[in-house]
Amino acid sequence: MIFQRAARREFTHSAAGVFVALFAILLTTQLIRLLSEAAQGSVAPEAVVALLGFSAMNYIPALLSLSSFIAILLTLSRSYRDSEMVVWFSSGLSLAAWIRPVLVFTLPLMVAIAGLSLFVSPWALSQSAEYRGNLENRKDAGPASPGAFQESSSGDQVIFVEAVADDESYVKNVFVSSVQNRRMGVTMAATGHQEIAKNGDRFIVLENGRRYENEPGTLEFRILEYARYAIRLETRETRGIERTPRNMPTLELMQNDQPGFRAELLWRIGVPISALVLVLLAIPLSFVNPRAGRSANMLLALFTYLVYNNLLTISQAWVASGKISFTVGVVAIHLFMLCLLPLLFYRRIAVLSFARFFR
Repeated sequence: MIFQRAARREFTHSAAGVFVALFAILLTTQLIRLLSEAAQGSVAPEAVVALLGFSAMNYIPALLSLSSFIAILLTLSRSYRDSEMVVWFSSGLSLAAWIRPVLVFTLPLMVAIAGLSLFVSPWALSQSAEYRGNLENRKDAGPASPGAFQESSSGDQVIFVEAVADDESYVKNVFVSSVQNRRMGVTMAATGHQEIAKNGDRFIVLENGRRYENEPGTLEFRILEYARYAIRLETRETRGIERTPRNMPTLELMQNDQPGFRAELLWRIGVPISALVLVLLAIPLSFVNPRAGRSANMLLALFTYLVYNNLLTISQAWVASGKISFTVGVVAIHLFMLCLLPLLFYRRIAVLSFARFFR
């Protein structure tokens, strides 16, 4: 039908406009957060753009879901305000006839949301963690900065170098505070140099210095004199990326029966399902009385979206804590919202039939 093609075209235009606006807001807020972290020194300035991209990919499924929901609301609400729905109902079609064009428009988006939620978002989070880890490794293994206290990412070693040669061949007046074998130690040397081992680790090799050691809680000190003492600028290459349920691939997540992993899988599955349910709920929620205020239905629809999203979050938390099973968590919330769908359709169709009867 020409009318259905026109409706789908309007859905697409509305969804694109809403998505661009929401995506711009997301990029702005994430950019402000990352710039704040960069100003505090927790994120390297050159990493801001890459981390912004990974963060944006993680939020795209939720933005697509919200955009499609709002697009249906805006399009059908405009049809009510412009009295196009009067023509629709006068031609013998009911409100339920909108389900077909809405589903035709939404199903490709659902496939995209499912792919993003199940595969792209975990990959983006994993890449973000790996990128942050690589930056920390570079920071740990980088040359000591002269005139500044440089703390390792693990927090158990602080290095101070007064001066570094232009070619970085040697350092002067080195002070190192570290914890080894539950002993606090201070190592000092007048000179030293930097070396790179075969495995790529970077060391400061101190020459003709002293090390003072003390075990916390005691008054015993030990003084060591050395001719050569090598200190590795600690890296985390052997630790790898910290694996969490959020950045774990979905196929690996499905093989783990622990509650925390089941809860994350519930969320990933729930995002595309909730997107489909929401666009169907948008059809009866889009009703607007042209003679009344235009914002009442939009507020009710957004309230429905917030309630649905919060229920998903609560069910995820309950699955993670073991209060409910994974199956109940997946089925209960979506089934509850689907049960509201025929009630909303019945109420809206009954109201419209009543109005036409007394017209």
